[in-house]
Order: sequence, then structure tokens, then C-alpha cells
Amino acid sequence: MTDMSEDKGKGKRRSSEWFAGTGKNGFIHRSWMRNQGFAPDLFDGRPVIGIGSTWSEFTPCNAHLNRVAESIKRGVWEAGGFPLEFPAMSLGEPIMRPTTMLYRNLLAMEVEESIRANPMDGVILLAGCDKTTPGMLMGAASVDLPTLMMTGGPMLNGKFRGKDIGSGTDVWKFADEVRAGTMSEEEFTEAETCMARSAGHCMTMGTASTMASVTEALGMQLPGSAAIPAVDSRRYALAQIAGRRIVAMVQEDLKISKILTRDAFENAIKINAAVGGSTNAVVHLLALSGRVGVPLSLADFDHLARDIPVIVNLMPSGKYLMEDFFYAGGIPVVMSELGDLIHRDHVTVSGKSVAENIEKAKNWNEEVITPVSNPFQSAGSGTVVLTGSLAPDGAVLKISAASPHLLKHRGKARVFSTVEEYNVAADDLNMDIEGSDIIVLQNAGPKGYPGFPEVGNVSMPRKLLALGITDMVRISDARMSGTAYGTVVLHVSPEAAVGGPLALVENGDEIEIDVENRQLDLLVAPEVLAQRRAKWKAPTDGPTRGWSKLYVDHVMQADKGADLDFLVGGSGSEVPRHSH
Repeated sequence: MTDMSEDKGKGKRRSSEWFAGTGKNGFIHRSWMRNQGFAPDLFDGRPVIGIGSTWSEFTPCNAHLNRVAESIKRGVWEAGGFPLEFPAMSLGEPIMRPTTMLYRNLLAMEVEESIRANPMDGVILLAGCDKTTPGMLMGAASVDLPTLMMTGGPMLNGKFRGKDIGSGTDVWKFADEVRAGTMSEEEFTEAETCMARSAGHCMTMGTASTMASVTEALGMQLPGSAAIPAVDSRRYALAQIAGRRIVAMVQEDLKISKILTRDAFENAIKINAAVGGSTNAVVHLLALSGRVGVPLSLADFDHLARDIPVIVNLMPSGKYLMEDFFYAGGIPVVMSELGDLIHRDHVTVSGKSVAENIEKAKNWNEEVITPVSNPFQSAGSGTVVLTGSLAPDGAVLKISAASPHLLKHRGKARVFSTVEEYNVAADDLNMDIEGSDIIVLQNAGPKGYPGFPEVGNVSMPRKLLALGITDMVRISDARMSGTAYGTVVLHVSPEAAVGGPLALVENGDEIEIDVENRQLDLLVAPEVLAQRRAKWKAPTDGPTRGWSKLYVDHVMQADKGADLDFLVGGSGSEVPRHSH
């Protein structure tokens, strides 16, 4: 059991406002809790630890989190705490429609209100699938209690016909091969049964693995947590240690605001670049920074990552998968390899500095995690930010997943107002399109879809696939899966649905992309654009009720993290008024 003698918060517990009460209210709070069989002395002022879980059988990536929670509880009990598990909205990327991003902010709001309304002194967040990690962090950050994240871990490597296959990345690849006629439907079905063969989230460096890595880089996960496979016993052992540690964090009053500093965000941006992480990390980190009041802009993601090489050779940018990454040493090795390129002195949930956390890190496979002196890809190969007349407030592109010959390109626009319209056209072998053209997809941004879906990496036209052309420039106000690849410009801001320049693009317009100079321009005369703008009308077919309407009315643009405008900042952990 943890030594309680240096407990800074003992006698001042937030939970004591519930469980140390006298009279009617104290009776209510304690008596009803006792119907679960809790011993009377558990209400003696010990730290109450909320375990927020996004477990759900509708979220395959998170379906094992109930087991992780049990390991956490063991650790909390050992350290003299009182663990109480509570549910949080589970966002299953493979299942939910129209997109989990529509609900990230709803999860954040639910987590925030659940923590504030209940007698918690500290919180452990259980997440895994893409939006559950940032959504929970955002909500917890707005309350600002001692908080620790525990992600559920990636699946084991997929195995198909003697080779490793990766979730998402090989799905897009195989689907295009079927459309091109180079893979049979029977082979496609066989691969389906071979990819997701264990509990856990995507084992590529998609958004789930990226956000787990980023959370560790922020200092919000225990060192080494991000990469341990979901089914590895070491994940459950670390979960038990996390349970012990959150009790200590309460005793130390180590709040989330003390960890999520500007240095932490800068480290997260640099680690995202080094691992070849998802473009989605940009949106999530911007939203999270807004909750804790740390100044962060879209431009920061470009200039902070310019000197950072990609040193992790994982799909979709590379060859290997998360299981291999764990065996090579995981995030501690990446941070160690970057050396003075990252901040090493800020505090983390371990109670130690970054430098202390990684001092014993050793690289066990330099093919998976390459040395900075001989990187997998050169500095500046991660996510870059483009601006120009087509994206006045910015757009993003992941260089490591793009085709080098398309990074400086001029072509004619082929414009589609919805992804459904494009999908019909793309399957037509007689589609009017050339390999040098640029596909432009409108109305897939935060307000336009609504929800900002992962449709930006639209499938290649069958006509071009038949000619052996496997990539072309695609531009949209949408996102794309972190598991995806291609020369895809995303998050164009302002989006088409609010009248951004993207809304004014017409078939045949010339567009120029110049990644080296960070430019994305619509080569149309200003007077012509002015005429088009005068004729443009905002969409009128948006949602009329419920969460979707609230979301559309209040969601901010991609360059602001797509949070709701009234959720920026926080309300703190003040105990609410009595309920009876």
C-alpha cells in the first residue's frame, strides 16, 4: 500500500464533499453506494478514483477494456484508493455512421460532466479507438483533476498468405486491387478473416496508434504504454501499475494542467512527425490545447516538424506494424533517438521528467526504429501545412504517404459536391478524367457533412487503375483515416459549406500544389471568383434537431480543432450544489 503520510490532499478530498457529509445528504450518498457491498470504511477519506471506460461490443477496438479496468482496479486497491468504474460514450470507427468525428465532442462533453458531477479525486481514462482517446482527454482537461490515460493497445499483426498485413492500409490497397481486377473477390474475403485476429485497435500507425503515441508523448500515459499489444500480459501489468500511480497523483495533486504545457504539445507534434503519424492528430491536438488554454496554431505543426525526420518504419508510410514497434522499444526509444530535438525536462504522469522516463530506453531493431543519423525518411516528411488562395486558413498533407512526383503539380480540377456523387463516377470506366487531373471533393467538412468524415482519400477512378495509375492529387475539406495513403490534401479551411474558396472551384479550373513552398492555389482570376461568390448559396439541407443540429450550429473550423465554440476552455472541478 502507498505511504499516506505525505498525502498533500488528505482531509481535503473532493470526494469528502459527498462521503464525509452529515445529515440527510451524507446518509444518501453513503447508503446507496453500500448496496453494492462496499465496506463502511471505504468512505474514510481515501482517494476515490473514477475509471472512465469506453468499453463497448459495438467498438471492436475497445471491447477488451473491461478486462483492462479490472487490472487498474487491482492497482487502485493496492495503493489505498477506492476505484469506481463509469461508462463513457464509445465511438467505434469501423461501425458508427456517419462518422465518429461527429460525436467526439459529445464524448468530451459527457466525460467532462460525468467527472464534475461525481465524487472523483482522480481519473483514469480507458480508450483505444480513434476518437475515444482525444475525446476523453478533452473532457478531462476541462475539469482538471489528476488524470492518467490508459489506451487499450493495438491488435497483433495481421497474417495473410505468408506476409504481414495491416489494418486499414491493406484494406484500401486490396479494395483498389479488386476494382482493378488484380485481386479476386475470394482472395479479398479470405484477407478479411486474416487481418483483425486479436483484441485491440489498428496495428498500423493509423489514428488509434497515433493518438496512443501522442498521448504518451504528451506525458499523459505511463512510459511504454502506447505500443504494447492489447493481448500482451504486459499491458495488464502496466494497467495495474497505472492504478497505483493515479492514487499517488491524487496525493501529489498532479493535475492534468501541470502536464499539458506548451512543451508537452511541442513534444507531441514532434513525436507525431517522427512516427509518421496520422493527420488527424492535428485536429485533436488543436482541440485539446483549447481546453487547457495552451496557445497552439496550425502553423506550429509545420514549423515544429520541419527538422524532425520520420524514424519509424510503419504502415501506412513504411513496412512494419505496431507489434514490431513494441518489440523494438516503442515511444521511449523514439524520444531517446530525438535527443535534444524534444523537451526532456517537463513532468509526466509518472511523476518523473521525460529524461528520467527514457534514460534506459534501448533500440532493439533499427529497421523498425531507425537512428536519426540514418532516418527512414528525411526531416520534414511528416504532416505539412499548406496555405494559399484555395486554403486561406490552411490545409494539411502527409508527405510520407504521398507520391514524390505529385508534391509539385498543376492540374485541372474535377469537382464533386458529395462523396456519393464521386463514388458513382469513379466506378465508371468511361469517366472523363486524366491522371494529371486533380479531384476536388466539396461539402465534407465539419459543418458540411456534417461531422468531418474520413472520405478525403477517395478511391482512385477505375479507369486510371486499369492504366496502372495508382495515385493522383485529391483535395477536400474532409479528413482521411490515419491508415490511408496517397497524395491527399485534407482539412481545407474554410470548408465549402461555409463559403470557403473550395466552394467556388469548378470543373476545368487550374489548381497548383507546391509542397516545398507550402502553397495551395486556385488559379482563377479574382473577378471571376467574385462573380461565383455572388451566386453561391449556403446549403439549406442541414440537420434540424438533436445533437447534429447543435454540432453544426457551434462547431469550429478544422484549423481550430473542430471543437464546439462553447466547449473551449474549462469549468474546473468545483463541487456542484446539493442534489437533495
